[in-house]
Amino acid sequence: MRARREYRDRDATEVEVLDALVDRPEDGMTVFELRSHADVSIHDMEEALESLKDDDLIDVDETVDRTVIKPADRVIPDPDDQSTDQSFLDELRDRLPF
Repeated sequence: MRARREYRDRDATEVEVLDALVDRPEDGMTVFELRSHADVSIHDMEEALESLKDDDLIDVDETVDRTVIKPADRVIPDPDDQSTDQSFLDELRDRLPF
């Protein structure tokens, strides 16, 4: 699943993180799990997480044994909403290096 369209114009690393998190909205992911889903450096991951947290697009749940990152509810697309399908321009933008 992909994050809502209105959040896809962000930095490529941020979009990659959001897409990975949207796939597991209830369980969330640890930083290590995110690294396995997003092929980015730890430095880029750190910057992306910081930016997403500042914009309230992710929630960080710190429990006793681990820290789990979850997408904010507003980032998760409505499965009944057809407008969340990727447009031709979105697909083209994802394929071309900018």
